[in-house]
Amino acid sequence: MEEKTTFQFMQCISLLKATGRKAKSVRELRDRISDVSDESIFHHTYQYFLKGNLLEYTNDFAQWAGESIEDNALSERLSNIDLYAFRDINSLRQELRKVIDEHLDVFPEPKEAMPTDEFYFNETVTFVFPVGTRATNLAEFLTALRYIDTASVYYHFYEARMRLGGGIDDFSRWVEEVFGKKELAGRIRAIDPFMHDLEEIKKHIIEEVEEEVRKDMEVIDRCLISI
Repeated sequence: MEEKTTFQFMQCISLLKATGRKAKSVRELRDRISDVSDESIFHHTYQYFLKGNLLEYTNDFAQWAGESIEDNALSERLSNIDLYAFRDINSLRQELRKVIDEHLDVFPEPKEAMPTDEFYFNETVTFVFPVGTRATNLAEFLTALRYIDTASVYYHFYEARMRLGGGIDDFSRWVEEVFGKKELAGRIRAIDPFMHDLEEIKKHIIEEVEEEVRKDMEVIDRCLISI
């Protein structure tokens, strides 16, 4: 029972591994996306925000298109892909290819990257481990949030969306399932994962939980006064 009601903060670290695959053109990018490993697709999409990249984009493919070959039209289309709308990597892979194919139908001879600006495909080996911090109530949860590393925020807010599906993260699921706080859970889920970096995500979650803790304290104070 205690395990179900206790929130254990986890953290992940990723070790980068080069694949030796690269692309200098949009066509090559499309071909490599077709045959690289699921781990590589995952790294260049879902782990984008773990790396502290530009918020103008939502994945490495979009950033490369916008920054290295200055193809803003393709970059925008790739950035508009909702990563969390797909149930598995293969479905996302198909969508990436579809977007690129449609772009090539309109722009059949896109610009190539300059030497050293090619897209280099990588993979990561990810390790997940507990950070030694737990919370059994919202006050403890709030205190922990203030001190945890952003890698923990990534694991519970971004990576959880792949594990749980439906746009649900570990934080909102816990406050809803354990305390029945559906409104707080809804506010946490409403934080746009594509519009903020990890520090901002952490700040917004803290603000929402802090407000909820304050409301709970006011209710307790009113109850004590009425006794």
